[in-house]
Amino acid sequence: MSSAGQVEPQGAVGRWVNSIEENGIALILGLMTIITFTNVVLRYGFDTGLIWGLEATSYLFAWLVLFGMSYCVKVTAHIGVDALITYFSPSLRRLVALMAAGICLAYAFLLLKGSWDFFANFVGLPGTTGSWFPTGFHADFQNQSWYEGDDIPMPEFLRFLEPMLNDGEAYEKLPLMVPYLILPIGVALLLFRLIQATVRIYTGKISGLIASHELDEGAK
Repeated sequence: MSSAGQVEPQGAVGRWVNSIEENGIALILGLMTIITFTNVVLRYGFDTGLIWGLEATSYLFAWLVLFGMSYCVKVTAHIGVDALITYFSPSLRRLVALMAAGICLAYAFLLLKGSWDFFANFVGLPGTTGSWFPTGFHADFQNQSWYEGDDIPMPEFLRFLEPMLNDGEAYEKLPLMVPYLILPIGVALLLFRLIQATVRIYTGKISGLIASHELDEGAK
């Protein structure tokens, strides 16, 4: 039984999700580095800059965080306090870990509902009804698909969104549905990883969701 470490993806779905996470994180980090470096050179070398640079890196950082939270569940890299549970018997420790995983699953499910309800308005789709659990979809909802960002110009390769979301009218700036898309995707990935982790705890492959303090001792 292990408490942390790299988990090899199992099955086609696992490998596909793993590829999305790792490639997405690498791409986001690369784009943030390029945009920030370019902006610094332009600002201090040519007294100009990318007007949309700050907004772009802010969106990318949000994507990085939401991608990263599910990836850290996979490798059990989230930090937690295990000073007490290390004194529990293995069976009690497993029970506590399963209870914690159940709470995390419930939280991730509620977060997924909330993220969809927020994002749906920006693509002209109805949010869910029900305060805690989805009981259906709203018949009347506010379409906010025409909302745009402040600085990032509309990329040409995304013009196909205009007839779908904006009644054929051209976007001048990047529609907000693009950066907000990470909300349901990121939380869905988190829920998927938590389900995987819960199964691994139940089968005894790992002992918990968090990084053990033993990792810090081994790194010294």
